[in-house]
Amino acid sequence: MRALLLFAVLAVSTDHAGWTVLGPGGGGAQFHPTVSPHDPNRVLVSCDMTGAYLTEDGGASWQIFNFGSTVQFFAFDEQRPMVVYAQTTRLWRSEDGGRGWRSIYPPDARIEIDGDHAEERVVSDFPSVDALAASGETLWAGMGLSLRRSADGGKTWTVSGQLPGRALRIALHSGAVYILGTDYVAVHDESGLRSFRHDAAVDVAIGFDGGAPRFYSASASGIAYSGDGEHWTKSEFTGNVRAIAACLRQGRVAYASFRNGSEFGVARTADAGHTWNAVWRETRTPSPDVDADGWVSLRFGPGWGEHPLALAVAPTDPDNAWGTDLGRTLRTTDGGKVWSAAYTRRVNDGSFISTGLDVTTAYGVHFDPFDPARLFISYTDIGLFVSDNSGSGWRSATRRGVPQPWVNTTYWVEMDPDVGGRMWAAMSGTHDLPRPKMWRRASPQNYRGGICRSDDGGRTWQPLTNSMPQTAATHVLLDRRSPISARVLYVAGFGRGVFRSSDGGATWSLQNKGLPAHEPFAWRLAQDRNGVLYLVVARRSEDGSIGNDLDGALYRSSDGAESWAKVNLPEGVNGPNGLAVDPEDPRRLYLAAWARRGARNGGIYLSRDGGATWSLAHGADQHVYDVTIDPRDPRVLYACGFESAAWRSEDRGKTWGRIPGYDFKWGHRVVPDPVDASQVYITTFGGSVWHGPAK
Repeated sequence: MRALLLFAVLAVSTDHAGWTVLGPGGGGAQFHPTVSPHDPNRVLVSCDMTGAYLTEDGGASWQIFNFGSTVQFFAFDEQRPMVVYAQTTRLWRSEDGGRGWRSIYPPDARIEIDGDHAEERVVSDFPSVDALAASGETLWAGMGLSLRRSADGGKTWTVSGQLPGRALRIALHSGAVYILGTDYVAVHDESGLRSFRHDAAVDVAIGFDGGAPRFYSASASGIAYSGDGEHWTKSEFTGNVRAIAACLRQGRVAYASFRNGSEFGVARTADAGHTWNAVWRETRTPSPDVDADGWVSLRFGPGWGEHPLALAVAPTDPDNAWGTDLGRTLRTTDGGKVWSAAYTRRVNDGSFISTGLDVTTAYGVHFDPFDPARLFISYTDIGLFVSDNSGSGWRSATRRGVPQPWVNTTYWVEMDPDVGGRMWAAMSGTHDLPRPKMWRRASPQNYRGGICRSDDGGRTWQPLTNSMPQTAATHVLLDRRSPISARVLYVAGFGRGVFRSSDGGATWSLQNKGLPAHEPFAWRLAQDRNGVLYLVVARRSEDGSIGNDLDGALYRSSDGAESWAKVNLPEGVNGPNGLAVDPEDPRRLYLAAWARRGARNGGIYLSRDGGATWSLAHGADQHVYDVTIDPRDPRVLYACGFESAAWRSEDRGKTWGRIPGYDFKWGHRVVPDPVDASQVYITTFGGSVWHGPAK
């Protein structure tokens, strides 16, 4: 079956028209730090969740931009200070230092969007770019097993020679082109192209010491160095080294990210690799000189972010280096003595605020009904965070009472509207559900998690484990009609089914009558004004084929979850993702659906008869994650999904308009701001929470 074929987006910008990104900053894997050779304060970083980030002030603040797929590398032009390139599924160029971008290669690029993450891939007859160096209009690129040259800024290319393998780095110096692969060095100059093999490495680097090149390689067995690319010497430094970077114009200085037993950090050489000194050294005990003024080490310890996945050195300043890891971007300006947080900053009350470099997955924004300045974000990987000052500072809300195996992810929070401080949270050690990568190799029966209750506004928690087995709790719903002294709660347990409590969570019963017998992927719950429940069961078919027991489903219960009856999905749909019920008309349902692979049946569906029949209300976005009804006005709807867009309808779904300024590739849901009706929050898969204009 063919994927969804769309014309490619050709322009990207850091201008987001009044939107800000909220959260503590960092929190997810960061890659490819790249420092401008013209301005050491201009740095680019990418993440594994489609976001890319630009700082123009040395990491004090960052601007996010979105190519729609992950970045493989950045490359600054050696001659023109404001020209920079980025490779994703395509090659992009910026002519204003990284603020605005346009696609330049391949010239015939179209994009297929499909799969569980609405992945983008290029449909083109042209080879992809593995590595690149630029000097004015002259570009050198590794494309597969060939070295290619463009004399017109990437419009046309000619083959300059064959390479022993794919290129990882390309550098230009004194009229020569240096190409580094994981197991070779190649040099192209006036005499042609020659290459030398070396032992396989996981990362390689090059710098220049006057006119001489300095090569470095990193591997599980340590570090090797060379002065000519042909003859290599093994360093006496021991450790598993996974990233290495050299100062381009003072190549005797290089940095390496290592682990040696329980010790890890960064080592530095100032003599071209002969000797190395560990300038960042940690074990389980945090170093005061690493992650200075950051929250990751403070909350989770130094082992959580680990040592850098990638390193960069300012081309003109060997003391200015950057490291990116599983949760942080850190900078040193003194040769590695102190590594300061560039992803967050501490505010006066001891909480933290993002610098704009946010790499977190958020599911919901939750508001304290008794304090309008107090709000929570439910996150993957970093759990639940709280702000007491309307989002101006954030701190972890899972420090006390939450079982350690549950801390990773908070999927949802319910606040009691009548009892101050009382709240319930759905938590799990398994993140990123319902994405297939999480259950592809691990049975949900082995997931850990459950429901925690707090009676002091999230300061302390109690796990409610009585009669509920360990489960990845992905949603908790409070029946607000129930008595304050005997609150009725419903919980979606992924792979377990639906749990019900009639005593505020003290005891639970599994209520699966009518649901699939084998590991029902219970995902989301909804309730209408009469108490009728709906359950969204996520599909477990990765290819989206329909008509078998791998389909997702929608169920209804009219008796408080005592029994469930299947509700027909729209024809051809098997990927329900979210459901909203009109508060004025309980028979009016809005269904967010994920397209099947190779089909155009995703979008938003409307039922006016309680799910007996459906009609397509919005099909411009084929991978809709959720639909939200504005609590102030049921005519106003919002939706978001995995196609770089959020949507608004003012006529109960008849027509939809895209909300301008928001363009993060992977969006979760839109949450109306209860304090300011002109604003909304948008939770994302990898870009934290966006806050901006509702229309």
